[in-house]
Amino acid sequence: MLDMAGISSGAQVTRVVKRSEELKAFDLGALDDVLARASHHPGAGRLRHALEAHRPDPAFTRSRVERRFRRLVRAAGLPAPAMNCVVAGLELDAYWEAERFAVELDVYATHGDPGSFELDRLREDDLLLHGIETIRVTGLRLKREPRATIERVAAHLQRRRRELA
Repeated sequence: MLDMAGISSGAQVTRVVKRSEELKAFDLGALDDVLARASHHPGAGRLRHALEAHRPDPAFTRSRVERRFRRLVRAAGLPAPAMNCVVAGLELDAYWEAERFAVELDVYATHGDPGSFELDRLREDDLLLHGIETIRVTGLRLKREPRATIERVAAHLQRRRRELA
């Protein structure tokens, strides 16, 4: 599909994706893996665009840090996470279901007291018991080191795909 997307129109790519669904050959996770490995391929943009219709709307954000994180993830060509979704009874800031991977976005104002500190560690433990790995990204780190932060998120996603395969 990726090679075909490089020489076809957006409408043609959308039809091929639709046809693969009809034939029960559609695998969003596999296509995301291909796109992650070949983000500079001439067909990557068209294929990514055609796949957007197959993703739930992950856009619900509550803060500037969440909106910035989401923009950086998308700009890096990573699959968009679900934002502020409830998994295993806990609300996660950013969650990739296929990878069972979450990013919690922390700012000192909301996580800087002893009670929050303790609850955050308990949440991480509860999520891990459900097979969901979590990392924490601070608002300050996202502001100072956006590229390095997103590269680390991408590396974690790739590692989780390998582990779960």
